[in-house]
Formats: sequence, structure tokens, C-alpha cells
Amino acid sequence: METGNDTQISEFNLLGFSKGPELQPLIFGLFLSMYLITVFGNLLILLAVSSDSRLHTPMYFFLANLSFVDICFTSTTVPKMLWNIQTQTKVITYEGCITQMYFFLVFAGLDNFLLSVMAYDRFVAICYPLNYMVIMNPRLCGLLVLVSWITSVLHSLLQSSMVLHLSFCTEVEIPHFFSVLLGGVPLAGVLYSYSKIVSSIRRISSALGKYKAFSTCASHLSVVSLFYCTSLGVYLSSAATQSSHSSATASVMYTVVTPMLNPFIYSLRNRDIKRALKRIVATPPGGL
Repeated sequence: METGNDTQISEFNLLGFSKGPELQPLIFGLFLSMYLITVFGNLLILLAVSSDSRLHTPMYFFLANLSFVDICFTSTTVPKMLWNIQTQTKVITYEGCITQMYFFLVFAGLDNFLLSVMAYDRFVAICYPLNYMVIMNPRLCGLLVLVSWITSVLHSLLQSSMVLHLSFCTEVEIPHFFSVLLGGVPLAGVLYSYSKIVSSIRRISSALGKYKAFSTCASHLSVVSLFYCTSLGVYLSSAATQSSHSSATASVMYTVVTPMLNPFIYSLRNRDIKRALKRIVATPPGGL
């Protein structure tokens, strides 16, 4: 593709998930429901962590950051898609497309890095339990999150600036999804952390001790598996088929479904979160 931006291109046509008008209300209702569940579920996690002093620990600090990022992640694409369906238009301006891509890359990168940071947190908790609070001190936790933000923002700026220097042909139709695979460094960090965790758990003599150690990272392992497997699915489906609909279906899994399921995974398997949520529900308005 030649460099030098073609200023004649002012907008793009989004292909969407279906050209059949009879399916648009169903698609609108489905994505609106998933978006509201995602926002509400992750807001509950944020409220639970902030309101319960027993959850003011490194693990829940990272979880709260992940919930905030997941809300922003889905908000970069789903509201625009819902608006397009409601107004029966499939147009996105050139500036809007670049802006959406920038913020999508920022929050996709943050998801990636935060999952790696959370894997490191579980590694320290299981492999160095006596020194956990010393190692994972507030300064280090804040620094890890800050570095994740800076790296994601810089990466997104780099990618977006590269797109600004591209020229476009007369074909202005683009699939209504993103296919992104942000480097292998965070994934390598996750794999390294869990290799050490598995090695440490295997050295525990009692079955009960192994179960307790594994249960501390089961929720995070579920979220990591869901995120990276669906991301890999998007990459493979894009390479294996020319059909945008197949790739779009896979893309929905990690851009919408994964952020929606994260609160359920962490709340259903975590007694502390469930206790905090029950306390919030039981507390009358103004009682927190």
C-alpha cells in the first residue's frame, strides 16, 4: 500500500454482521443486552472492591483496574454499532474510524498487560507467600499499572500514526470488527508465571494444599484462557477464510463476550467478592 494519505476518503461503510433487515432488531437487542450486562457487572466489581476494606489487596486492585478497562474496551465499539443499527446507517467517518481504532488498541493492550500483571501477582502469592505483601507493595502495584497504561498508549499512538500515513483505494467497505494480536510479551509473561506456579504446586505434598493453591488462581486462569484463546481464534479465522462474517463472529468473543463474562467468573468463584456483593445488596441506599 502506498504511503501518503488520500484526503478524498472521508468515510467508510461498515459491513456489519448481517445484511438482512429482519435480523437487525435481534442483533440490536443482543448486543445491547451484552453491553448493559458488561457495564453493570464490571461496575459491581468496582463498587465491591472500593467499598470493602478487606478487598484492598494487590489482587483486587488489579481486578478493579481490569473491570474499568473492560468497560472502556467494549464502549469503544458497541455503542457506535448500536447507534448505526438504530439509525439504519453503516457509515463511519475517517476521523471517527481512526479515533475508534486508537482507543480500541489502548484498551485491548491494557487488557493484555493487566492479565500478565495479574499472573505475576498470583506467581508471587503462591511461590513466595510469606513475602507476598512485601513484594507486592502499593508502590510496585501502582507502578505496574502505570507502565501498562504508558505502554498501551504509546503502542496505540504508533499504530494509529502509521495508519495516518497510508493511502486508501476506492474500496471503502470494511468489516465491522477488529482483529488484533498485541505482541507476545504479555503472553510470554503469563506463560512464565504459570510455569512457575505449576512447578511450585507440584512440590506441595498434600492434596488439600495443592487444591487451595490452585484455587487462588483458577479464576484468573479461566479469564486468561478465554481472552487468549478467542484472540487466537480471530487471528486464525482471519488467515484461514476470506469471509468477514466468520472472523466477525470470532471477534465478538473477545471484544464483547469476554469482558461480559469476567465479572461472573471472578464473582462466582470468589467468596470475598460474593460477600462484598451481598453486603452491597443488603445495604440500604445511603448506608455505604
